Amino acid sequence: MSLKIREIEAKSIIGTTQVPSADYVINPYTGCQFACMYCFASFMGRFVGEANSNWGNYVYVKANAIELMEKDIKRLMKKNPHPKIVMSTVTDPYQGVEKKYRLTRGILEVFAKNNYQGRVGILTKSPMVLDDLELLKKIPNVEVGISITTTDDKLSRFLEVQAPLASARIRTLKKLNEAGVKTYAFVGPFLPHMKLKPELIDTLFSEIKLVGTNDVKIEYLNLPKYVRPKMNKMLLNESEEIQNVYSTSQLKKYREEIEPILRTGILKHDLKLKFDEIIHHVTDQNLVE
Repeated sequence: MSLKIREIEAKSIIGTTQVPSADYVINPYTGCQFACMYCFASFMGRFVGEANSNWGNYVYVKANAIELMEKDIKRLMKKNPHPKIVMSTVTDPYQGVEKKYRLTRGILEVFAKNNYQGRVGILTKSPMVLDDLELLKKIPNVEVGISITTTDDKLSRFLEVQAPLASARIRTLKKLNEAGVKTYAFVGPFLPHMKLKPELIDTLFSEIKLVGTNDVKIEYLNLPKYVRPKMNKMLLNESEEIQNVYSTSQLKKYREEIEPILRTGILKHDLKLKFDEIIHHVTDQNLVE
């Protein structure tokens, strides 16, 4: 299926967020062509008339995003201290369409030219963030998070269908660190595959540390009911062992078993866990329910 790209006029570009590390969120696009199998942001489709099952096949481009940002920055600058902003929570700000539209770049240029002092966080899976490296250096309190769920490119391609490979993300982290940009690695979601092979966890943390990143944010897999049909379909041809670990991944018992392993790995590699908490979104539930 070809990617549907549609330009729209947004009413606003800055929204409130429940993310604990931010006051506001900016999502320049609705939809995400990376089409990660586990993505719970597919609920955003309802705002543009798209079904959850169609996630990854469309991107709605907020064509007036930079114009809106030029207006909103004045309101943000009046606050003391300047609010913390994150780009983005329900889309990737550096997915492929950014190459054409450069909305993320334009928004960052607004922060830079206004010498915005609040933290500006960027979360992406894409090496395209390096296109804006010199711009990032002009924003006083910028922080770039790279989502790295595994160092195994085969596993990465299995679950993150159109996203850049894990190895490319590791290299991106390295280049950001070499340029002096503050970074963190977002191990989100933590893939249940790695519970079966704890050595993959050690390798992941080792690679993150090796490229110069010290901070990690970890989030357990979040599988709300509207995501489960796609995930269950994907798992049909997998081993019973893999199916079982995914079906129990939403249970408290699962988290109790894996958390000590994660925290031990963090200590071993001298990493810092953001918020000193591994984030989870669910109460006890089984994937097949």
